[in-house]
Amino acid sequence: MLALALALPATVPARAFADVRGADEILGVTVEARGLPAAACPNVTAAYALVMTEDGEVLFSRDGLAQTHIASITKVMTAIVALDAGVALDSTVTVSQEAAQVGESSANLWAGDTLTLEAAVTGLMVSSGNDAAIAIADTLGEAMKTDEGQTANEAFVAAMNAKAAELGMTETLFANPHGLDIGQYDNEMYSCARDVALMCAYAMKNETFRSIVAKESAQITVKRADGKPVVIDLESTDKLLGTYEGACGVKTGYTEAAGNSFAGACDRGDGMLFAIVLGSPSEDARFEDAKALFDWVYNNRVSYALAHSPATVASAAQGGAEVPLVAQVSHQAWPGRTVAATFADPKAAVEVFAPEGNVSQEIVANELTGAVAAGDVVGMANFYQGNELIASQNLVACEDAPAPSIFEGVAIWWNRLWGNDEPAPTVIVNETPLIYSKSPSREDQKSIAAIAAGIDDEPAPAASESGEDGSAADGSNQ
Repeated sequence: MLALALALPATVPARAFADVRGADEILGVTVEARGLPAAACPNVTAAYALVMTEDGEVLFSRDGLAQTHIASITKVMTAIVALDAGVALDSTVTVSQEAAQVGESSANLWAGDTLTLEAAVTGLMVSSGNDAAIAIADTLGEAMKTDEGQTANEAFVAAMNAKAAELGMTETLFANPHGLDIGQYDNEMYSCARDVALMCAYAMKNETFRSIVAKESAQITVKRADGKPVVIDLESTDKLLGTYEGACGVKTGYTEAAGNSFAGACDRGDGMLFAIVLGSPSEDARFEDAKALFDWVYNNRVSYALAHSPATVASAAQGGAEVPLVAQVSHQAWPGRTVAATFADPKAAVEVFAPEGNVSQEIVANELTGAVAAGDVVGMANFYQGNELIASQNLVACEDAPAPSIFEGVAIWWNRLWGNDEPAPTVIVNETPLIYSKSPSREDQKSIAAIAAGIDDEPAPAASESGEDGSAADGSNQ
């Protein structure tokens, strides 16, 4: 990596390769083992990072199982337990003196306030209210107590840890419902990027939770101790909402021990992604890190065209239209004769995730001995990324090829007895351009990806008739 960095032009912006580590994992394999250039990897400044699909596939991980503090990201689990408790959203939550005085990030609740559970969860998630977290735990925890000596808050936290175990969050321990880790709240607590992703993926399946964390701002109504209703304006701490395409939640976090952290969700209509960054060096850096992870995934979802031929041919099976020449398939019955073939669907493409590796093809031609009509299947092409089959296409003839007459067949047979008139070999013309090269340049990677997607400004030459043309800074826990 050092040699690569030294080789980069001085004009490359400082952040271009800000922090790419050989031990970072892409689909479970380290960057170093994959031999990927830095330009092909996400660069994030966070100490711990991970990006995961909604199906649980981890695309990128940096120390994803390392235990660390997660500050207010804890509140995602508080919301999960509250919404899974089976309590009506319009049920009443009461704000205790402890809740009102907890300090740090707040939903501006006062002791004696009452509000609906939905409003409390909104204050919890939108403005990262520590007061709302304790109010929820105190209220709902009463029904969760398992013995007389247990407080409502303790019972609620026990339910949080039970839910974490249920979700497979093996590296997680919660000690309170808000994530503060100083003073009276300085107890053993931890989680990891992988567990946070699992937690967020579960939470975002809940429609109420999903609608709340998508809000850039919100209003909640609380009833003060004197019975008067008060409307409280809330602003989200999630700076990606409304500024980054597809951003839809979920939670920020900051304490001195946790650093600047963010668990973000993004959905552009092709499945939700979760980007987890823990321990970023600044408030802005956590959002830049999340964007870098999202961008990396979206930029590496390549629509890979199967036909990449330097030549075209007129296909009688498609009314004389020009199509990519995929192969010249040997016609065994004739000496030196081939049949031009293309794919059954010349425009076929398959979506691939580029870091999984370059695409290879295996084309197997049929043994042609009789008459061939344009459109007949004359072979099969299989495409692989790594060892996985990702696409298949039939090869179809672009032209008619009659079989030899009886007399022609006898003459060919006789000549072959003497070692003459041998069949022409099958020639594969189609190519599989690289998705990634070893080049450290981001521009080179973009160019290669464009070629793989079939974006090529150069017109392809026509095939010859002979078929021989080719192969937060304020200390809060927001």
